[in-house]
Amino acid sequence: MAAELTTDNAGRAMRPATVKVWDPLVRIFHWSLVLAFIIAWATGDEAESVHIATGYVIMGLLGFRLVWGLIGTKHARFTDFIRSPRTVIAYMRDMPRFRAKRYLGHNPAGGAMVAALLLMLSALCATGFMMTTDAFWGVEWVEEVHEALANLMLVLVGLHLAGVAFSSFEHRENLVRAMFTGRKRA
Repeated sequence: MAAELTTDNAGRAMRPATVKVWDPLVRIFHWSLVLAFIIAWATGDEAESVHIATGYVIMGLLGFRLVWGLIGTKHARFTDFIRSPRTVIAYMRDMPRFRAKRYLGHNPAGGAMVAALLLMLSALCATGFMMTTDAFWGVEWVEEVHEALANLMLVLVGLHLAGVAFSSFEHRENLVRAMFTGRKRA
């Protein structure tokens, strides 16, 4: 979505003012996680050593995000975007009516999706790690749970992308660009 142009006193077209929302660490985390998940997913059956190493990278990224969600910048903190289920449901009810409030940081549905993605990745990493231990090496149910979680993760990623596209359209802003630049319309 292109930002709507405004005019100054002389009638010249100007882009709307932007503000910094996503700090560099949030953006690096986000795109590193995207890349690591793609590599892990693509190597699951093909290159076990790469898959396992990438799983450890993802665990490290999750550990960083947990800490940064507690002590990071304003919009990186969980307290800024984790809302009550009632607030999330009310927001999602307003979305199809194009009445959903615009947020500088994550909207309530986006915050819920961040929580769901982080929890799903944590469960994926836990089951993946379990499969490398003596206690669970070759245990079929652990492998099946790990694979089911990976498939559920793909569903969540699809819903995340759909939500980003819908919210970008509804609020006339490019959220993907914002996750690269760190800036959104004021």
